[in-house]
Amino acid sequence: MNNKLYGNLIFELSHPGRRAYSLPENHFGSHPLPAAIKRENDAELPECDEMTVVRHYTNHSENNFGVDNGFYPLGSCTMKYNPVINEEIASLKTFTSLHPLQPIDTVQGALEVEYNIQRALASITGMADVTLNPYAGAHGELTGLMIISSYHQHRGDTKRTKVIVPDSAHGTNPASAAVCGLEVVEVKSTPDGLVDVNDLKPLLGDDIAGIMMTNPNTLGLFEKDILEIAKLVHDCGGLLYYDGANLNPLLGAARPGDMGFDVIHLNLHKTFSTPHGGGGPGSGPVGVCEKLIPFLPKPHVYKTKEGFSVENPNLTEEYSTANNRVSGYHGNFLVSLRAYTYILTLGKNHIKEVGPLATLNANYIKECLKNDYELPIDCLCKHEFVFDGLKDKSTGVTTMDVAKRLLDYGYHAPTIYFPLLFHEAMMIEPTESESKDTIDGFIKTMHIIAKEARDTPELVKEAPHNTPIGRVDDVLAAKHPILTYRQLINDMSEEA
Repeated sequence: MNNKLYGNLIFELSHPGRRAYSLPENHFGSHPLPAAIKRENDAELPECDEMTVVRHYTNHSENNFGVDNGFYPLGSCTMKYNPVINEEIASLKTFTSLHPLQPIDTVQGALEVEYNIQRALASITGMADVTLNPYAGAHGELTGLMIISSYHQHRGDTKRTKVIVPDSAHGTNPASAAVCGLEVVEVKSTPDGLVDVNDLKPLLGDDIAGIMMTNPNTLGLFEKDILEIAKLVHDCGGLLYYDGANLNPLLGAARPGDMGFDVIHLNLHKTFSTPHGGGGPGSGPVGVCEKLIPFLPKPHVYKTKEGFSVENPNLTEEYSTANNRVSGYHGNFLVSLRAYTYILTLGKNHIKEVGPLATLNANYIKECLKNDYELPIDCLCKHEFVFDGLKDKSTGVTTMDVAKRLLDYGYHAPTIYFPLLFHEAMMIEPTESESKDTIDGFIKTMHIIAKEARDTPELVKEAPHNTPIGRVDDVLAAKHPILTYRQLINDMSEEA
């Protein structure tokens, strides 16, 4: 059986007595383990030679799709190219061997890097200061909301327990608000996909802590009324929170701070080219306006005449009720370091090209495909846009079918069935790093699939045809996952 084609488990390649290692001679003597922590039976581990192990995992790695080996049009989450130089810098022993409890005078270089990252992100977003402590985007959301709550509580404004969230928001927005103990109030979108200012006005009052927004929003549309929205929310005493998931198209074009946002979280694992996917690692720095600096969590790096120190000099006894710790130590320092490398590599001038190029690529794809795919909101988009399935609904081919068929042509599928505003949503986001040749190839394939849907719909409905496995029963996999080799063998025996 061809291991690469059929993807055998490492246990199925096992043969008793084979080894892929040799241990050095024991120079430490015998130290028996206490019986209470010893296994009753030997661990069931595969026994394979070294070449079998290497080929097995190499073949499996080639079945994994990544931005390094194909086009990734995944909307909503910027699956951006991660240059190897970012990894090289983050792998330097001078950084990886550091310990967070080292004396301050022995880590001045690392603290300077962290301080520079804080200042760079603040400058890019138009914020006064930034904390690097949160470990991921949703963690950054929670931190930002806790800062907002602390601000209102410090002022004795305890009635403000509601957060306004657009109906097109990322799902983590209402979830983070709920975890923070805040009540979620939904504001509707207009037929054009933007926040409905007329629906917003009646929601504002002395119980509103703030509003959470993404700009451009989840449909890839710039909220053109953002200045009016900011004034309305500020006038009622609330604050504006910026979900940084869609910051990519704004780089070099606009800054959330200039739009009136008071708090922003960033996804370094999206906008700033650090690894993304597989559950981590992530980083979700939070930036704040001047009046919220005292509420930033600790530890925080700041600069003195003598060098760099760790604390928040603005967090005095007056702000003792402020939320001042959300993580251990300094967050994911090496992820922040990767993002800083990306920023320095581009430099002040080239980072300004990111947003415009991402916007150009998205609009080019949209205009080329809108005759075959239904475009519910036909206007200038930013980094991403949303189709509502195929334009010809008579074929019976769904967005899921199109996504599965894309796999046969070597493309990762875009985000599907999100946002929930459209029944057959298909969100496409090319990012700025893709060439016109790559994008043209994707456009051609999408046209081919649309033609297949019209001429041979069953071909598309039964896709994928060229992948190691076909369509997975997602519900069954979630409810009854097979997590061990022994369980798999038992299940196969029962089926037999």
